[in-house]
Amino acid sequence: MKNRTQNQLTTLKRLLKMMFSFFPKMLPLILLFIVLNAVIGALPSIFQQNVVAVLENSWNNNISWAQTKPQVMHFVLILACLYAVALLISFTYNQLMAIFTQGFLKKVRDEMFEHMESLPIRYFDTHQHGDIMSHYTNDVDAMRQMISQSFPQLLISLITIVTILCIMMYYSIWMGLVIIAGSIVTITITKIIGGKSAKYFMAQQKSVGKTEGVIEEMINGQKVVKVFNHEKLTEEEFNKVNHELYEASYAANKYSNTLMPILNNINYIVYVMVAVMGGIFMETRIPNFSISGLPFSIAVIVPFLGMCRQFSGAIQQISPQINATVMGLAGAARIFDLLDEQPETDEGYVELVYAKEENGAITESDTPTGKWAWKHPHKADGSITYTPLAGNIQFYDVDFSYNPDKVILHNITLYGKPGQKIAFVGATGAGKTTITNLINRFYDIADGKIRYDGININKIKKSSLRRSLGIILQDTVLFTGTVMDNIRYGKLDATDEECIAAAKLAGADTFIRHLPEGYNTVLSGDGSSLSQGQCQLLAIARAAVANPPVMIMDEATSSIDTRTEQIVQEGMDRLMQGRTVFVIAHRLSTVKNANVIIVLDHGHIIERGTHEELIAKKGQYYQLYTGAFELE
Repeated sequence: MKNRTQNQLTTLKRLLKMMFSFFPKMLPLILLFIVLNAVIGALPSIFQQNVVAVLENSWNNNISWAQTKPQVMHFVLILACLYAVALLISFTYNQLMAIFTQGFLKKVRDEMFEHMESLPIRYFDTHQHGDIMSHYTNDVDAMRQMISQSFPQLLISLITIVTILCIMMYYSIWMGLVIIAGSIVTITITKIIGGKSAKYFMAQQKSVGKTEGVIEEMINGQKVVKVFNHEKLTEEEFNKVNHELYEASYAANKYSNTLMPILNNINYIVYVMVAVMGGIFMETRIPNFSISGLPFSIAVIVPFLGMCRQFSGAIQQISPQINATVMGLAGAARIFDLLDEQPETDEGYVELVYAKEENGAITESDTPTGKWAWKHPHKADGSITYTPLAGNIQFYDVDFSYNPDKVILHNITLYGKPGQKIAFVGATGAGKTTITNLINRFYDIADGKIRYDGININKIKKSSLRRSLGIILQDTVLFTGTVMDNIRYGKLDATDEECIAAAKLAGADTFIRHLPEGYNTVLSGDGSSLSQGQCQLLAIARAAVANPPVMIMDEATSSIDTRTEQIVQEGMDRLMQGRTVFVIAHRLSTVKNANVIIVLDHGHIIERGTHEELIAKKGQYYQLYTGAFELE
């Protein structure tokens, strides 16, 4: 309990600090309006007392209405002005609050997305995508409700309580003590029941993210679910997480809903007690102990009852706002968890730049030239040297593990030169994709070295390293936009002519021109209107327009039929000219023309050579190729 409270206070402090940093001028102004709104809302009680006192005096002393009217109208006018000012303040506050809330949430979402883009691939491999999406929906919405409603209402209630209490003590300390006694009971019950509901509200917020993660996963895998008739199994899995959400939500709302009727009845009891005590004090003429010095009278008791209702209402408002605040803080804590994730580190200092050659020397160009070079700043003397970008990749005794206790790759040594096609084959889990993930530094090696054009890749900035690589993944990812936009994603400044040339190189131009709007056809979602083979062709065209010296193809033709594969293979052969190409394939027919085929088994290189050499060895590759041993 203590740790949870400390965590909530830490989250609250951090949230307030963020709010002030985003809106250093507007937030103090909003706080000022909140204070004014609460204070002005309590002041009418004073003038109501004056009106009742004038009327009581008129009744007791038989003063005519004509004589009493000016005094009454004076106080009524003041009350009308107060309510008008309160209306103006409330309107201005609501406008400012709308601007502040939406502006703050926009900045938070921007910061979340910007930070998410800096996270390493490992984070997305180890977190459910639905749970990540829940940060942008449920957590942000819980925080919105807290900032726009719960926080302000909580402050208004607290200020109202203090203001009304001061006014009460001014008129009658005795009756003020009666209300304080009732308030102590109310606060004690709120703390007991509210503390329990707060714990479950936090659990509810976590369960929502978990449930959305399962839903997102099942929607993406719906075809697999149906083809294997696993509807019942997925229903059971969903029912399990949904039941956890139900349990947390039920417990949270059970305590929350129980609290309000209890507080209502306590407030009614306090109200009756104030009325009875006031009547007894006035009837017995007990001296009124007060700052104002006024005796017990109708002029004191009637406004006091109104203040009692206002005071009780403010106390009663605290409980639901505390629950909403706890939910908002739980959402903010999850958002901060995302923002606290360590971004992808990059100690590299070698950059990829446009290059030009003058008098036999390579220098940096300010404009695109079609040629690239590695820019080496030397820390010792501040000089800069340039190395032409070629595409030589070398592995030296590389070890790698996702977890320290399980090594995935062992002593991997290989090289690739421009114009070479290096193919990786082996069973699932042998380490093929892992090797390519190390080239682009999605993961960093545990031991050994990887060099790119003779440069340790740890010294190359990741953005520059990845700009020099073209990757075609097994699972094609397309974005909402035109076909041209999706191809241009590989090189944002590419012209239409370059995109069309890349599509022709990949063998995609023919089917694109048969689309309703050709290259301007809008694709929605992940390209569901296209076949898997067509999506893969667009992915190949996207990599081709980037024109990188190194290409990585992870099962690039796995979703393409045999006829389309022949078309793509011709384009790929043209694409591979002068480039270093790494290919992962289960379909061994696609790697027969590779310069070297590397056979992996449980993270070890067990064979390497050309297709003919490996067939002649009659080792594992021979067994794979002849079907004596099948890939798993």
